[in-house]
Amino acid sequence: MDSKKEQLLALVQHNPFISQQDLAEQLGLSRSAVAGHVAALTRERRILGRAYVLPQRRPIVCIGGSNIDRKLRSLAALQMGNSNPATSSESPGGVARNVAENLARLGLPVHLLSAFGEDAAGRSLLAQANSLGMDCSASLIAADAPTGSYTAVLNTDGSLALGLAQMDLCERMTPDFLRQCAAQRAQAGLILIDLNLPADSIQQLLAEAQTEGSAPLVAVAVSAPKMARLPLDLRGLSLLMLNRDELSACAGMSLENDADLARAHQLLGERGLQRLIITQGAEAIWFGAAGAALKSLKPKRVKVVDVTGAGDAFAAGVCAGLSQAPEDFAGACRFGMDLARLTLQSERTVSPELSPTLLNLHN
Repeated sequence: MDSKKEQLLALVQHNPFISQQDLAEQLGLSRSAVAGHVAALTRERRILGRAYVLPQRRPIVCIGGSNIDRKLRSLAALQMGNSNPATSSESPGGVARNVAENLARLGLPVHLLSAFGEDAAGRSLLAQANSLGMDCSASLIAADAPTGSYTAVLNTDGSLALGLAQMDLCERMTPDFLRQCAAQRAQAGLILIDLNLPADSIQQLLAEAQTEGSAPLVAVAVSAPKMARLPLDLRGLSLLMLNRDELSACAGMSLENDADLARAHQLLGERGLQRLIITQGAEAIWFGAAGAALKSLKPKRVKVVDVTGAGDAFAAGVCAGLSQAPEDFAGACRFGMDLARLTLQSERTVSPELSPTLLNLHN
């Protein structure tokens, strides 16, 4: 190599946690000279902050729910109050976990901070995550509570008739838990949360996101009732993704037409939100930055096999796109739609067709 600075960078690439003393000894430099090279590389954005985090290695950190998805699909038109013949299946689920799996299958570095029971379901979820390269080492493991579950009752066409969620374990992801995994979060290039988190934990993450040099914070809604977990002050929130019902609950107004969507977008911008995405199933998605007009994209029509996980795939695609090109909001939305379309055509909650090739083609 042609300079000590480049040699130092190579050592950091091999071990991002190497000390300045070790760098000085291996390079035959003084500590002050090492500090000077580190400062120069930091100014050049070739290393990022403490622990010499390299830009290409900064993970997307997903914080929120993990559970077992159980799907019951009716074989005929559902009759409420009666026994209905159905097929059943079981797979890994949970909004944050699903997003993390999509990202891992795209070949991106992912840390999942979630909560698992010390039971067969929890062990299965952790084993599957580890097999995909997802780092779950800082997740909460509870010996006295079961792993979460989500049961979806589907119509014959794969659309959702009823969903039942048992996610009590997420309530233990408190501000104390967040403090315990601060080191993992400090490495993030982007942080995604779902609204299974307790309100005070969401508040803490919003406050942290307002500090200089912090990673962009993205929130994915879970349901209209859980929109109450978002505070009125949304400063620090880089992006909120939600559907029309969830937006109505968040903005506190009915949404009858496009003008209402625009007004809700304006209201959230006034509360400090930077960017908004509104999904409307097969009809359209709307997206826009605070102070700018909403734009829309029309999804391509596909034959739906199962809707479960499509929204999470969309969120993962948006995050993947923004992690590669932060200013290309429309491109990130289009990539999210591509991933959602693949998931709609799969019986799996996360499509096995996802691969790094898809991300390379998007780029």
